[in-house]
Amino acid sequence: MIEGHKTELQSTKPNEAPPSLPRRSATRAILPGVLLALAAVIAFALMHKTSQGAQVGGNPVATPNIRTATARRGSIGQYIEALGTVTPLATVNLYSQVNGQVTAVHYVEGQIVHRGDPLVDIDPRPYEAQLQQYQGQLERDQALLKQAEIDLERYREARSVDAVPKQTFDDQEETVEQYRGAVKNDIGQVKYGEVQLSYCHLAAPISGRVGLRLVDPGNTVFSGGSSPIAVITQLQPVTVVFNVAEDNLNQVRSEITHRHALSVEAYDRSRLTRIATGKLLTLDNQVDTSTGTIRFRGQFDNADLALFPNQFVNARLLVKTLTNQTLVPTAAVQHNGTEAFVYLVSDGAVHLKSVTEIATEGETAAVEGLQAGDIVSTSGFDKIQDGTRVAVVNNQSSSNAIPGMSANGAHIQ
Repeated sequence: MIEGHKTELQSTKPNEAPPSLPRRSATRAILPGVLLALAAVIAFALMHKTSQGAQVGGNPVATPNIRTATARRGSIGQYIEALGTVTPLATVNLYSQVNGQVTAVHYVEGQIVHRGDPLVDIDPRPYEAQLQQYQGQLERDQALLKQAEIDLERYREARSVDAVPKQTFDDQEETVEQYRGAVKNDIGQVKYGEVQLSYCHLAAPISGRVGLRLVDPGNTVFSGGSSPIAVITQLQPVTVVFNVAEDNLNQVRSEITHRHALSVEAYDRSRLTRIATGKLLTLDNQVDTSTGTIRFRGQFDNADLALFPNQFVNARLLVKTLTNQTLVPTAAVQHNGTEAFVYLVSDGAVHLKSVTEIATEGETAAVEGLQAGDIVSTSGFDKIQDGTRVAVVNNQSSSNAIPGMSANGAHIQ
């Protein structure tokens, strides 16, 4: 028993290796490989998540959407635009030419009056009495003239038989001439009195709109006063005066020599609403050296009274109509400060193309450098550049139509 126990104690000496030592060494050899594999799995998962995030929330790398239009052939007007002022053909200030009290005012403020319509009446009684005096003097002198002419005939008969002296006959002839002069003077006085009496009844000298009331019944007006008693402005027709740069003078003058009249359009301040259409009436005879412009006058019928005197409008003078031009929407033409360009769309990408802008009419522009059928971008310019891949949206025939043109590309007047 004692020996066996001793043998067991000897087997557990410190210098002897424990029975489990080989198992720990194997674990240490496998652990680095496991860690390496785990790191690879985590890295793959992170990369897969990043790629999914780029696909799901990919606004920064998404293909931009644009709208397009197709270039077409058609006609377009070449215009000269200028700021103009509505100017009446006539503005009449009526002043009193006699002294007297206003007895009646026949117009309403802002009323449209016609030539000959009564406006203001002034007390006519003093001038009626004066006219009556002139007429009485005329009748008296006419009677004296008639009596002198009868006496002259008697003297002529008596002179033929030497019944009266020649001096008496000559004196009677001169007396007749004196009465004839007096009658002429009286006739002039009567006409003057009639004119003075007519000034008591003021009528409209032109057709137009009368302004605000300036006198009332009971007011006293005076001849030669500085304040008018009525103001009338002609509205139909009316004109627009606008300044055109002297550089355009030769071009306009050349068109005037070949045509009777150039068309002029009047637009509102926003240049969106056309107020009226008229024709070029005339141009000034000299250039304003301070501005380098010359004044043009266009005439408008103004049937609907849409043009108001002294109103500011944008005038557009049609110089000529350009035919067989390449037309695109004005939104497609971009500018970089030195030149104009468009973005051509082909094979799912846009390509920058330089063009020359010839004329613009509303939302349509005529350009050189494109062919009919070329597709150009009309939107999304902040997201595209030369070579950018794009997606075209709303690219039906209706969206491609150019304003002011028919489906076959003809210009609509």
